[in-house]
Amino acid sequence: MKNISILGSTGSIGTQTLQVIRNNPDKFKIIAISGNNNIDLLLKQIDEFKPRYVAVFKEEKAKKLKQKITGSHTKVLCGISGLREISTLDEVDVLVTAVVGNVGLIPTLDAIKAKKTIALANKETLVTAGELVMEEARRNEVNIIPVDSEHSAIFQCLQGNDIKEVNKIILTASGGPFRGFKKEELVNAKAVDALKHPNWSMGRKISIDSATLMNKGLEVIEAKWLFDMDIEKIDVIVHPQSIIHSMVEYIDGSILAQLGITDMKVPINYALTYPKRIESKTKRLDFQKFCQLTFEKPDKNTFPCLDLAYNALDIGGTMTAVLNAANEELVLKYLNNKIKFYDIPNRIEKAMKKHNLIRKPNLDDIIEADKNTREYINKSF
Repeated sequence: MKNISILGSTGSIGTQTLQVIRNNPDKFKIIAISGNNNIDLLLKQIDEFKPRYVAVFKEEKAKKLKQKITGSHTKVLCGISGLREISTLDEVDVLVTAVVGNVGLIPTLDAIKAKKTIALANKETLVTAGELVMEEARRNEVNIIPVDSEHSAIFQCLQGNDIKEVNKIILTASGGPFRGFKKEELVNAKAVDALKHPNWSMGRKISIDSATLMNKGLEVIEAKWLFDMDIEKIDVIVHPQSIIHSMVEYIDGSILAQLGITDMKVPINYALTYPKRIESKTKRLDFQKFCQLTFEKPDKNTFPCLDLAYNALDIGGTMTAVLNAANEELVLKYLNNKIKFYDIPNRIEKAMKKHNLIRKPNLDDIIEADKNTREYINKSF
């Protein structure tokens, strides 16, 4: 029996993680969960899983939740301190970091120092502070198991092999809802259309990142740190069917790929059970239905966010934190119909050019770069 704590239990990954746990009550027990705004869903999760703790980021929402669960054995915590507490509880074996945004960084570092296994679905943790996080994981001999389908695929293709024998890793991308579009067609593209991902069911922020290809750029940065891979050995290819979730090419020319249906419960299941596998209730891949797999180069001219991510990683230091913070703020504005589609890459580029780089940042430097970038983006409107 593994004891699980989830940061972000009301989001897309969080709810799917709970479904995996619901299907395997003899293998997993929920100790703590956290949410932000969706108090009604949190109440349902508390009623079903009876966690010992629940953390709510916003104070007013925490007070509302406390009033609704009077008499419950679940303790309500609040703010970043609440997230940090449920990440380091003695009885927790695995922390699932499924929050969206840079809020996951500090609780994840705390959990690593507390020697918890990390099931990582929060991109921003490694994008903003990959070197620090991986150094801490090595120091504490902690496993960081990727939950993203692409990184889970690479992780699985590396099992039993020597990382020194890898020629390159290949991240696959669906191309998102605007695949095949040209720049002039996207100038006035609306957020409501960008949210219509052709293959995956994802949260709103990640759906927009998929539409701009920033999602793939962030995954490139993650892959560099997760797998200790040089930037020139990380490729991206568009695979519209989303059947191959990513690949690893070895020095002898062999390519290993992980295939499956578009269901995040598969990588979640693997992250929770690693190094073992257990039977899942997910659908199986029908090769007679998916009889054609195609590939194409990403259109970096139409989707410049991918190159911006490569550039930020190549520059290094605090630049990836700037990229991430600017993107988060701009995606929120795009979702609220305050900016246009190409304002996202254009203003990210401006923020990167304005930034005073720190090449060997500590945690405080990264947090400061994040804060200053958000202020810069919001002042520019």
